[in-house]
Amino acid sequence: MCTPPHRRDVGAYALGVLGAADTFRFEEHLEGCPLCAGGVVELGGLTAALRWYARLTPPGVDPVVRAGPGLERRATRAVAAGRRRTRRRRLAATAAVVLAAGVPFAGPGGEREAGRWTGADRGSGMTAVVTARAREWGADVGLEVAGVPDTGVCSLVAVGRDGDEETVTTWSSAGGGEGPRRVSGGVALRPGAIAGFEVRTAAGRRLLRLTR
Repeated sequence: MCTPPHRRDVGAYALGVLGAADTFRFEEHLEGCPLCAGGVVELGGLTAALRWYARLTPPGVDPVVRAGPGLERRATRAVAAGRRRTRRRRLAATAAVVLAAGVPFAGPGGEREAGRWTGADRGSGMTAVVTARAREWGADVGLEVAGVPDTGVCSLVAVGRDGDEETVTTWSSAGGGEGPRRVSGGVALRPGAIAGFEVRTAAGRRLLRLTR
């Protein structure tokens, strides 16, 4: 059951400000609530924009004291872009065919993706493709995944060339080698600064590594 406190926790979870106990309880709720899971995905662009702003803030300066007027506009555009991606999910089947053929996925207007990472596990049968398109604040990221062996909340984590890690998005998996699924999110890293991606369980166990 999705309650108002659960909806309130969506933003706190996406921003990573929930305590450990609350995070555990909320991730249990996410396993059976597609509404909250979709909210976390939708906020991916906003959280990436905030990380980008924080990285530009000089050391010793509180990033929330004097936010520049451009931050609100960028954050609003990021959320609007996430909503447009949600409406475009009906095209996921077409995207899956294109990606399986090894052709970079073209977004609206024919714009090519700036980066592509793939991974496969022969033991579990799990496969995944990640595409990323550069944005002013980092990158839009799309994941096409199939054959996830575990039931529960999974996350896509971007690993930077400098070793930094950022959670791109989370989703609830039915396990049992479920069919293709497409999710999207945002990251404050530019595509060229990303070394690879990992799909992990809520407990942090790596299910799959994706490389170029």
